[in-house]
Amino acid sequence: MTTRGDGRAARRAATLYDSLSEDSAGRVIRAFSSSFGLASRLLGEPVRTRVRNLYALVRVADEIVDNTDPGLGAEARATMLTWLHDDVRHAVEHGYSANLVVHAYARTARSCGIGADLVDPFFESMRADLETTEHTQASFERYVYGSAEVVGLMCLRVFLAETGPGRDAEYARLAPGAQRLGAAFQKVNFLRDLADDHDLLGRRYFPGLDVERFSDADRDRILDDIDQDLAAAAAVIPALPRSSRRAVGAAHATFAELCSRLRATPAPEIRRTRVRVPDPVKARLLAGALVRSRS
Repeated sequence: MTTRGDGRAARRAATLYDSLSEDSAGRVIRAFSSSFGLASRLLGEPVRTRVRNLYALVRVADEIVDNTDPGLGAEARATMLTWLHDDVRHAVEHGYSANLVVHAYARTARSCGIGADLVDPFFESMRADLETTEHTQASFERYVYGSAEVVGLMCLRVFLAETGPGRDAEYARLAPGAQRLGAAFQKVNFLRDLADDHDLLGRRYFPGLDVERFSDADRDRILDDIDQDLAAAAAVIPALPRSSRRAVGAAHATFAELCSRLRATPAPEIRRTRVRVPDPVKARLLAGALVRSRS
């Protein structure tokens, strides 16, 4: 027989576990993503915690497929990725996982209506990193959709979760912009990580690009495409809820700044080093996003 006190204790334990899982997701983001961590501070609650829960899962999956430990081969990493995907499915269905990051993700997915239609393509793209070293245009588009565009759509689900009736129609209206923003972020990271992706991981993401002969013309062609994605995304940012608008605007501004810096960097240098936005510049961009969100 369960007493009333036992029930209260069980609820306290469950609440503590939920809180611990979300704290763990926050620690993952702080450790792995300074730019995202900074922009996410502009989000109001519960959106901030929910978005961090999403990104923590994404980071854990990334770390599995990008692990360069010679003792951990592709087969072992594929098994780990399958376990993670299976755990996500189980947690979303049942509301619980022994993996704290997965538990946090499942809380967000269940609260915001994020289903298998978004998370399954993400894991498909992660598996492609273990199997594909050079992309065609078709496989590149599938990869970018699964690895980045669906993450933008997950975030959009979170942004609109508290907006009440009409949110599905608003989601449909804003979804293309969310996808374009995710695609832009991914392509920028491919460009700035050109050296590591090619030299350490043996990957060529951009179709038809000869990394060994990477030129200023290649750089500009890629950046022209990214600029189009950023422009399409910028058009829908004003329609987001205010705190989400601030954070997304700050992230958009940071990546637009990265594009400007990449365009000003000679191709041989991009091939050797990772272009970054200095912290004082990031702070200025965040301040600008705050000002714009009030207008």
